[in-house]
Order: sequence, then C-alpha cells, then structure tokens
Amino acid sequence: MRPALCLLGLLVTTSCSGGGAAWQPVTDARLKDAASDDGWLMYLRTYDAHAHAPFDQINARNVARLHVVFTRSFSIPEGYEAPPIVNGRTMIATTPLDRVYAMDAVTGKPLWEYSRNIPKVALRTVCCDMVNRGVALYGNDAYLATLDAHVVAIDARSGKVDWDRALAAPGIGYAMTAAPLAVHGSIIAGVSCGEYGARGFLEALDAATGAQRWRFYTVPSPSEPGGKTWPGATYRHGGACPWMTPSYDAATNTIYVGTSNPSPWLWLEHPGQNLYTDSILALDADTGRLKWYFQQTPNDPWDYDATATPLLANLTIGGKPRPVLFQAARNGWLYLIDRRDGSLIYMKRYTMATSVTGYDRSRRIGTVDAALKPQIGQAIFTCPAFFGADNWWAFALDPAAHDVFVPTMHTCMKLSGQKPPKLFHPGAGALDEGFAVMPMPGAYGWGALQAFDLRTGARVWTKETKYPWTDGTLSTGGGLVFSGTPDRKFYALDSRTGRPLWTFVAHSGFVGQPVTYRVDGKQYVAVQNGYGGVTPFWGGKKVAPMFRRIPLGGTLYVFSL
Repeated sequence: MRPALCLLGLLVTTSCSGGGAAWQPVTDARLKDAASDDGWLMYLRTYDAHAHAPFDQINARNVARLHVVFTRSFSIPEGYEAPPIVNGRTMIATTPLDRVYAMDAVTGKPLWEYSRNIPKVALRTVCCDMVNRGVALYGNDAYLATLDAHVVAIDARSGKVDWDRALAAPGIGYAMTAAPLAVHGSIIAGVSCGEYGARGFLEALDAATGAQRWRFYTVPSPSEPGGKTWPGATYRHGGACPWMTPSYDAATNTIYVGTSNPSPWLWLEHPGQNLYTDSILALDADTGRLKWYFQQTPNDPWDYDATATPLLANLTIGGKPRPVLFQAARNGWLYLIDRRDGSLIYMKRYTMATSVTGYDRSRRIGTVDAALKPQIGQAIFTCPAFFGADNWWAFALDPAAHDVFVPTMHTCMKLSGQKPPKLFHPGAGALDEGFAVMPMPGAYGWGALQAFDLRTGARVWTKETKYPWTDGTLSTGGGLVFSGTPDRKFYALDSRTGRPLWTFVAHSGFVGQPVTYRVDGKQYVAVQNGYGGVTPFWGGKKVAPMFRRIPLGGTLYVFSL
C-alpha cells in the first residue's frame, strides 16, 4: 500500500510510484559527488561541467533499440533550452516563460507545477527569446531564476514557494535565463543585460532565506581595480553580463563564470579595455572576491560573449599535472587555461575567426584586428557572426579519451556602426550597430558537431550539417554522444568517430541540453525539444528562412531500451 501522502500528490522520501526514492534532500556532499549519483542534480550534472555520465547500459552496441518511454507536451511557441533535472524518481523541467513542472522520472506522472506571472514591462528587456535553462537543487528546494530578475525557491516536494527575491527592478535592462548554481548553502545566479545598457553582476543568495551574501559587479566602478578601463560614467551601463551557469572547483572554493559583451555594441562609445567584458572570471565562492580574470576580446564591437559554462579538468601536460579550464568561445577560438592563475596554455581556431587574432601573454589580453572594428557609417565583414561559433551550448567531455564535443556554427557577418542617440535610456536597446548574418566562405553548411582532444586542441572528427548545430552535448560511458539539430533530429553518435548510430525525428528542432539518469538500475535519456532561441530570432534574411517550416511548441522526450 502506498503512503497516504502519495494519495495527496505530495512527495516524501519513500517512493510514491514504486522503485527508488522519490526525493532525497540534496546536500553539499551529494553535489560534490554528483559524478557518482544516479541522477542529474545540476545544470551540466557536475560542478566541473562535464555533461558526462559514466552509465553504459545504453551503448554503441544496443543504442539502435532506444525507444520512447514517455513524453509530455507544452504549447508555448518559444525555445526549450533547459535540461531536465533528476533527483531519485523526481524530474523537474522548466519551459519558456518560467514555468516549472515536476513529474515521475520513470512514468511521467505529473506531480506539481509552478507558473510565474511575469510583468509585461520585464519582457521588453529580454534579448533572445523567452527562455529558461533549468533549476538548481539544494536541500528540499528547486531554485529558479526568472525573466523579471527574481530568484524563487520552490519546495521540490510540493511546488510551494518558500521565498521569492528580486535582484533588480523590471524594465531597466535586466533579465535572468540561466540555471542557478548551489554551492555551500549559497544560490549563485547572474543576470542578462548586454543589449539593454545595464551593469552586469553575479550574486550569491542564502539558500534558506534568499538574503544576499555577496554581489560582484562585472563592470568595476572608477574606485575599483579595472575601473580606469571605462571612461567617465560608462561603467554604469557597461554590460559584461554573466548570463550562463558558472562551474565550481571545490578544492579551491572557486567559481568560474564567463561574461558578455560591453554595452552598447559600438566600441567608440566606451574606448578602452573595458574590464571585465568578454572574460572568464575566477571568484571566491564565499565572498565573491576576484582571484583572476582572462579577457578574450577587449573593447568588443562584435558581441563575442565569453559566457558558455567553463569546463574544468585535471590533465597531464608536459609531464606535469595541471588543473585546467576549457571554453569553446563565441569568438571562434578554443581556450585551455591554467585555472590556478588564468594563464593561457593554448588557443586554437575551431571555425573561421578573423576579428580576434590571438592573445598577448605579457599584457594578459586578447588581441584583435583593429581594421575590423566598424566605424560609424562603415561596414566590415568578419567571422564568426555575433551569435558566435558556439553560443552557449555545452561542450561535453569524454574523460577516458579526453575528447570534448563542441556544437559549432559556421557563420560570418556584415557589421556597421550607427550614430548613437543623444541620451541614454535605461532598458532601451543598446547596440548602435547594424548587422547581417552571412554564410562562412567555403563551408559545407551552417554548422557542425566537432570533437577535439582536450589536451592539445587537435580536431578528432567533424560531422557537418546544413543547419547550425544549436544543441548542447551529452557524453556517456557507453561510448556515445547525444545531441540534436534544428531539423528535428536527435542523434546518438559514436564518441570516437562521430558516426551516427541512432536517429530520432522529433516534433520540433533542438536547442537545449540532453541528460541521462538511472532509476532502479535502468538508464534513461531525456531531452526537451522545441525550437527558438537566438538563431532564428536574430538570424536575419540568410538564416531565419531555414526555420520557417519547423513546428513550434515543446515536447519532453524520455528514452530507454
């Protein structure tokens, strides 16, 4: 007989639907050891952001037998970018417009849902579709960052709101789309703001109460280190928004987070280095104190955010062990960095990259081609386009082979400077540049999935596509890589060769993050499907028409053998 609370639709620590526990509190110890958990407890499964699970029940020999276990459909016609988060038998998925659904991870049985009433004024300053990228788990709560710049703690057993805290007022340039990160009783979340003239920040909140523990502004004031890289009062609306989920090194208690472009796009309005835009930052997790920064693209007029979640690993390089950080950056370069001090180990192009030319190790700053910085009334041609070679999609790691799998877009652009307005208006669009997306010369199509040796940056294999590759990747111990494409195809590929071993045609295109988990020893693969996001939203005449026949609306798919 099932517990009485199950009959009321409430989750308790005993199972409501048979099998393993429906909910167990998510502790610091469980998050630290998430690599050995059967679930998917955070955005990219582990603090080091490997998007990898060692499960091998589904493998290269049997993946062709993969089939749908259950689905759940949603009608919102926007991009579905969130990974389903799984703890025991409880799955929690978010959709566009900040709706949260909990269900049984084996049967799909609904448990509870949360729907946010977002003020219309807040939606005016959401850049690139009304998306959400998932929740963080801590204790018995699921934490949601919202489009109106709130963080909400929701009881993961019932759907009841425990607290709701505003980080910024609506309509002045801020939104939040990323999954927060839970670290030692703090919920860490960053803002989106690069196109609306706001000043970026990353904030840590007390998980129990929502009280602020610290806030780090990613654009320094004149009295702070780096403040002299901003002329006058431009720092007040300088961008540098940390709009993606950070990674975390428990051994050094360090948060690693990337920042966005300066605001506005037109570089002439804020001459100088513009710290800490287009940078990877290392911050003390307890205080928010800056340990080091690595700036990829100074004074950026091309919108080359460095925001994709950094991947952390420990490698042997030159016969010596080194803790490293990897990012496939929006500017078209692969970066491997020593995460102890932010020093560069290597950088290598992974698509055509013309504006960013290298890195000055002595000055610790990226180098650029000044001739490709657009003047007012002048157009330039450069690669990649503003939404980058990899925008934010996760690059999963195969830790055994040391291969990293990078979703790639082969795009270029024409870019021109425009005369800026006389007055600055908070929350107004802050570009002052015009753009048109163009195909990359010599490319087979608009995208590819590429594998690289993390140790050297050498390319291992490439799967080219006609469409941009706009889905995150999942690596498994079964020798597989899972990822999807805009033309509705969800693939399982051989991780060593890139050869497709299984293909599923879904309702819509893919623009999210697949996951895998186990319940009672059985492995499942789950992914949200529903196209949208930055590519069709801002793709223009060359790109947007490709997506017109792709059906909209979302579907959660769960597969198993």
